[in-house]
Amino acid sequence: MSAGTATAGKAARRRSARPGSLRLILNNTLATGGLVVLVLICLVAVAAPILPLPDPDVTAPASRLAPVFSAGHWLGTDHLGRDLLSRLIWGTRVSLAVGFFATLIAAIFGSLLGLTAGYAGGRWDNGIMRGIDLVMAFPYILLALAIVAVLGPGLLNALYAISLVNIPFFARNIRGITLGLSRREFVDAARLAGKSPVQVLFTELLPNVMPVIVITMSTTVGWMILETAGLSFLGLGAQPPQADLGSMLGEGRKLLFTAPHLSMIPGLMIFALVMSINLLGDGIRDVLDPRLRAGSLTRPVARTEVMREQPVPAQADGQAVLEVAGLRTEFHIGSSIYKAVGGVDLRLAEGECLGIVGESGSGKSVTALSVMGLVATPPGRITGGTAWLEGEDLFAASDERVRQLRGSAVAYIFQDPLSTLHPLFTVGDQLVEAIETHSDVPREMARKRAAELLALVRIPNPRQRLAAYPHELSGGMRQRVCIAMALANDARVLIADEPTTALDVTVQSQILVLMEELRRQRNAAILFITHDFGIVSAICDRVAVMYAGRVVETGRTEELLLNPRHPYTARLIDCVPVLGEPERRLEAIPGRPPVVNHLPEGCAFAERCPRSRLDCRQGEIDLVMTGAERGVRCLYPLAAGERA
Repeated sequence: MSAGTATAGKAARRRSARPGSLRLILNNTLATGGLVVLVLICLVAVAAPILPLPDPDVTAPASRLAPVFSAGHWLGTDHLGRDLLSRLIWGTRVSLAVGFFATLIAAIFGSLLGLTAGYAGGRWDNGIMRGIDLVMAFPYILLALAIVAVLGPGLLNALYAISLVNIPFFARNIRGITLGLSRREFVDAARLAGKSPVQVLFTELLPNVMPVIVITMSTTVGWMILETAGLSFLGLGAQPPQADLGSMLGEGRKLLFTAPHLSMIPGLMIFALVMSINLLGDGIRDVLDPRLRAGSLTRPVARTEVMREQPVPAQADGQAVLEVAGLRTEFHIGSSIYKAVGGVDLRLAEGECLGIVGESGSGKSVTALSVMGLVATPPGRITGGTAWLEGEDLFAASDERVRQLRGSAVAYIFQDPLSTLHPLFTVGDQLVEAIETHSDVPREMARKRAAELLALVRIPNPRQRLAAYPHELSGGMRQRVCIAMALANDARVLIADEPTTALDVTVQSQILVLMEELRRQRNAAILFITHDFGIVSAICDRVAVMYAGRVVETGRTEELLLNPRHPYTARLIDCVPVLGEPERRLEAIPGRPPVVNHLPEGCAFAERCPRSRLDCRQGEIDLVMTGAERGVRCLYPLAAGERA
């Protein structure tokens, strides 16, 4: 019971590390100001019946046009002697109510129309949207005036008019979002599960468009208040003796020169009200932003923030094309610090292929992305170490210099080609763009070069394929296009982040053979990230095994595979099936990798290691080099031929 309580306490602390809705709003200074002003106005308006205010409709001709700060009238009186403060508070109450209810009505009916049109499609979509287009063909304020003219002046009729003219705004926004969502796989899965169209609409699509509805409402309330005030200003909204901000403004305009405070006071209230609602709407948008909700209190910048707290290590090997020394990359999410990379050393020689192996979450991809500052900031930041590219400190280079090196000196091949290639541009346009970004060549020459690159990666009919869109190519062909883009500028270093994971075995083999041939022909260095030791044995010269953000073993591929020294490496190799050995038992590694914001003392693998001892859980454990290229981070490494 106590263990369960402790676990629940830890889970609660981890959840609390993420910023809540209020904190996200308070992090936005303008949104905080808007929230404070709006809350104060709403509290005063709601408390109007219990405040010691005179009756807003009682006239006193003897006290007419009293100035501000008069005795018994803080804001003076109007042309009929009515207390201006009382009328302002009651009028604000009416304007707020009309604005919020008009927005709610427009949101409900507009969202229903948009959801129905986007999901049903066909004739329903055409019929609904043509009706929406017909309404939007008229200027909305003129349409509102026409509706009030038909229904007759009055606050309730003004509410109906304002709601009706804003329904198309919601309908078009929601229809566009729904149209894209209705073609997604989760909607198909809901249909296959037997859900009716109404159930799909309200249980699958509505929750996904709700953030858009809320954001649209938060930015529309202010316009609703302005539109209602406009109708009242023209005498079509609130009727005497009832007051709202628009009618007060309309009454004050007649005495603008003799008693300007009659117009300025309600005008300032409208300004404060609408501005506070719009600023708060920006804050609500941030609250519903998944990235900010995950803990990043601002949006990411173009390059990873570098905040090195320790001296920059010197370059150890001047002959290396790429050398990473003491790299530390962290993610600051709320009050938690995730140490994704905790001091990694790598060296890559010209024409060499270095494989980085490890379970998911071991820090492989973050290490590779950190080299060229591609880790999103926030929440990521580089807190230590350096990356030398042919003697140049990449972390000390300017943003412009890093932009020049991306794609020219260092190129990336990512795991999913669909997320790399732009779906709205042909592969030829994207290849040409990659060439023209770093080379001052005529466009025709760039297209010729693009066709040569497609031929180099063995894509048939390369000139015809330049006009193809990514969705028209198979997964293997798309990955070949990504490799061609990486080769467009003769990069010195290629970083391949699990480029064959999503491909079938036959295509995997073709891609690996292609990369090996290109490496030999161009003498480029390759940093190959994978979790498959079979791929490592086929293409890599050396291997670095990562666990919990650190390199736990490194060495030549053949030596490391035949004689692993770290228990983690041995257990990873035991998980790989071997052809011709059907009786060989595949043993999974027990337990799970540690969470990098709560790393244990000592060896991070100790909890899962059958050889761990007491001293394995104490102090720092260094990577001990037993040769020029062989090292292990373990107090009790395996002997030759010994099993973990």
